[in-house]
Amino acid sequence: MKFKILLFFVSAIALASCVDIPDFSDTPTIFYNGIDQFTVTDESGTREKVVITIDFEDGDGDLGATDSERDNDAFKKPYGKWGNYELVTARKLANGKWLETILSEDSVKWMDILKPDGKPGPIKGKLDLNTYFARGNNTIPITLKFKIRIRDRALHVSNQIETDSVVVPGYPL
Repeated sequence: MKFKILLFFVSAIALASCVDIPDFSDTPTIFYNGIDQFTVTDESGTREKVVITIDFEDGDGDLGATDSERDNDAFKKPYGKWGNYELVTARKLANGKWLETILSEDSVKWMDILKPDGKPGPIKGKLDLNTYFARGNNTIPITLKFKIRIRDRALHVSNQIETDSVVVPGYPL
């Protein structure tokens, strides 16, 4: 009986030592996963909801900010004109070219802390960003695509990815 218990513990230790810890860069890396859209109606009216999904990897897991940090000017100052999530909107013009802007509602975006225990170590996962486009009497279908970067607490900036295009309600230029 003692031999079986000892064999169990030796096997468990051997199996646990086989788990590879990912070797991600301390600078976040992101990958385009997908973009979805659907119409929502609520007390605000009828809007087109666009959900952008990205996959991420970060070697030290220092992504995100708490609610209290987002309200703290001293914390936000080093981040400058964008938080830890940058969303650039590109609109397709009549001549086929793309006009890139950062919409006012997208100027400073934050993600929640992704590793609440605060212990350094690699993490990977998915992030969904929701953005909305209101429908109105004067809106017309416009074609958009987005460029995204994220930034960790050490201010390391990820690569930039570009989404597929979507058609949403918008106003003529």
